[in-house]
Amino acid sequence: MIDPYSLLRPWLFCLDPEQAHNLTLSNLDRAQRWGLLERFVTKPIADPQTLCGITFPNPVGLAAGLDKDGKHIDALAALGFGFLEIGTVTPRPQAGNAKPRMFRLTEAQAIINRMGFNNDGVDACVVRVRRSSFWQSGGVLGMNIGKNADTPIENAASDYILAMQAVYEIASYITVNISSPNTQNLRALQGEEMLRSLLSKLDQARQELCDRYGVRKPLFLKIAPDLNTEDIHLIADLLMEFQIDAIIATNTTIARDAVQGMQYGQETGGLSGAPVRAASNQVIRALKARLGNTLPIIGVGGIMSGADAREKIMAGASLVQLYSGLIYRGPDLVNECAKALRQP
Repeated sequence: MIDPYSLLRPWLFCLDPEQAHNLTLSNLDRAQRWGLLERFVTKPIADPQTLCGITFPNPVGLAAGLDKDGKHIDALAALGFGFLEIGTVTPRPQAGNAKPRMFRLTEAQAIINRMGFNNDGVDACVVRVRRSSFWQSGGVLGMNIGKNADTPIENAASDYILAMQAVYEIASYITVNISSPNTQNLRALQGEEMLRSLLSKLDQARQELCDRYGVRKPLFLKIAPDLNTEDIHLIADLLMEFQIDAIIATNTTIARDAVQGMQYGQETGGLSGAPVRAASNQVIRALKARLGNTLPIIGVGGIMSGADAREKIMAGASLVQLYSGLIYRGPDLVNECAKALRQP
């Protein structure tokens, strides 16, 4: 079967990365509406995995960031993912950082972005989710939430609570993003004092929402790869203390060792793709050593092949998520990873 993406990629890579991103998704929407995707995309792999009370049709998900506003849910779902994670969404709309803010480092199979949580606001996203066929048919859809850039870090919990309240009814699970390097001081929330305070407030808010809706929605935390073992153990202990349901490891990195001397290698922002794979796996192994089987790990970062996905599982992850690999490999990567992880 011809892979259309392999034919389109050289042309797309001649465009500005953010322009190419938006153009690809809008054309993916058209292909899905016209019934073309099913001609070129392999039938999704069935390999159900149950975690946190959710049955994931297969263990390969879409990472947050690719569809920040839930504008492309049905088209992305048609690519064979077992689950989708939408966002990061914030309580109020915001434009994000100044352009250009996304850069390809092709020789390293990497991307640097400093998007800055650009989104239309959580309420607009919730409307789109409700309209999607994927959500209406019971697809597994996580909502990734963050704080607005102009909200002081000491008031961050209020933003997370507002966003959680808005998405609670429609989310399969909710991810608290405290690890993007593109919102000033956000990663300070990974420190002990601020994280304890945040998790305590979120735990209380979730209990109130559970009482209101009669269902306890799983709460996940997404962390950075730029943490030492002591930090990782501290976070793991707090997750268990506040009954957080799972951890996503990891977000993008601020390290630049792997891209020294490359064009765009010193641009500010988060580095994703192949160079973050080893750091992500190291964090997963450290979490697994501390958590054992008490709390599942979702592995993300540098998955460019089925073998890379398998490596995440061997390190201790239960599920995986893709983003940058899709940019370099295209939709075939979803099926390749799902096949590699399928239980015999």
